Amino acid sequence: MKKTLFFLLFSIVLFGQKIETIDLSKSIKDNKNFVKSLMVIDQRASQEVGTVMYHKDEVKVVFENNAAKDIEDWFYKYNPVRGSNDMVLLLERLNISEDKKEKYSIGKLELRASTFLKKEDGYHFIDRKDTVAIVSSRTTPYLAQSLARKTTLILTDLFKESYKGEPWEFSISENDLPNYASVLKEKLNILKANELKDGVYKDYYSFFTHNPEPGFALQANDKGVVTKAVKGDEKTGIRHFYAFVHKGIAYKNIPVGYTEIFKDENGIFIEVTKAELFPETTASSVTIGVAAGGLVGGVIGAVIDISGSNKKKNTLGPKVYLDPFTGNYLLPDDFGKAK
Repeated sequence: MKKTLFFLLFSIVLFGQKIETIDLSKSIKDNKNFVKSLMVIDQRASQEVGTVMYHKDEVKVVFENNAAKDIEDWFYKYNPVRGSNDMVLLLERLNISEDKKEKYSIGKLELRASTFLKKEDGYHFIDRKDTVAIVSSRTTPYLAQSLARKTTLILTDLFKESYKGEPWEFSISENDLPNYASVLKEKLNILKANELKDGVYKDYYSFFTHNPEPGFALQANDKGVVTKAVKGDEKTGIRHFYAFVHKGIAYKNIPVGYTEIFKDENGIFIEVTKAELFPETTASSVTIGVAAGGLVGGVIGAVIDISGSNKKKNTLGPKVYLDPFTGNYLLPDDFGKAK
């Protein structure tokens, strides 16, 4: 009788829990037929994705089978004709949770996944998605559905960017894959350099590997503000580059101009306020979300306002570190909040 009662109660609990399956039906076709095979390594400590509430019902977000199988099947479904390269997707974090407020809830998705090209000499890093997405029940009551859809969209972007991404020149062994971040950081020249090479850097990878664009010289105005990079008859506005080094000091382009770059034991960072990094209006079209290089020493970043008087204005903001694997800003939890 006790066993019958237990199974009856267990069935009621299961019946009360709803399921939201991550729908991997969006096209991830490799138009250039770059990839031949895909292997997914799920290194999460737990295979659970997470749960959120819908009214009084608990909704569990799941894969149809499991993450590795479903993502691999997804790739092969949309790529019947394939290329000659072997790709590995490392699923490092995928967690959905809910923060309940007094009158509403915030659904949160944390996702980190990286791709590698497998070659004879080891695994070469291609790209990474390391992101947090939130959804408010004020906007949609279907938190589970919205977060599951965001999971699909983020993974879709990772595939499409990986197809066209340039693999890093450094390789790591299969045994090092779980700790690839720390292993690859040791290989980045910008983190080890005592002196920086003057010049312009087209993207975060060229900066972290300490490879300025050849042939360019920096040009400053009569106030000492760097405005252009010159190569023969070619003149390019400094804002079109990711970063630059002038007289041994590194600078990162941000929407209001550029700011000095620093380095400490934790990595590369700039000191900047939210208003400087994410202004409501900006005179330039600088893309937000790319990383920078580093320089030892210094306390205050000098933000150069190139939209107005061209005068330096010294500001003191929190440290915003830069991810060498994505170029994204790693914002502190209290970034932009009043003290």
